[in-house]
Amino acid sequence: MILKDHLLLRKILMAGTGILLALFLLGHMLGNTTIFGFYGGINAYAHHIQGLGPLLWLIRLVMLAVLLIHVFFAIVLTLENRKAKPNRYQVRAYQRTDFAGRTMIYTGLIILAFLLYHLLHFTLGLTNPDLYHLQDSAGRHDVFSMVVRSFQNIFIALAYTIGLVALFFHLSHGAYSLFQTMGWNSDRFMPATEGFGKGLAVLLLVGFLLIPVSALLGLLA
Repeated sequence: MILKDHLLLRKILMAGTGILLALFLLGHMLGNTTIFGFYGGINAYAHHIQGLGPLLWLIRLVMLAVLLIHVFFAIVLTLENRKAKPNRYQVRAYQRTDFAGRTMIYTGLIILAFLLYHLLHFTLGLTNPDLYHLQDSAGRHDVFSMVVRSFQNIFIALAYTIGLVALFFHLSHGAYSLFQTMGWNSDRFMPATEGFGKGLAVLLLVGFLLIPVSALLGLLA
């Protein structure tokens, strides 16, 4: 009974941190759309975010903790599942689980590597320092030029595309699994929960990819 309770707690922590990460991604995607000129443009948006000062770093630290908890329990649960290996369950699960479900741990690792690169690239400015220190006419960090000129490099755009495709597969199954874990799913609502997961994954994929594609096609200037 205790082992079952611990397993449920771990799954709930996985689901809960997954919700927070998905909400963060939605907010981040909406903020990125300001590059198309919404709400004064992405330079104004970035300047406002930077103006949060210590609060911004507190948010970053909280989200980092959420991510680490999610990754830790993902690895723990994966190792436990592989150690158990009940043959009959394994066959049945494979038949009912799609590609996204079977590759969750791998897409998760790709996303983690992509996140590290993203932080080095846009947050810390270590991979392209010549673009990181650009300023616009108002003396603000020129995020617009940094993003556009970065994504005009086909290799950088490709790296982001790989990371976002991995996110699509991971989230399309993860959102559905969330309902299962929390006991919010049933045979009646299963098509709706699957549709929700895939819909959210498509929204984030298209929303994030729109920027590198627009930069490559010369639509941002």
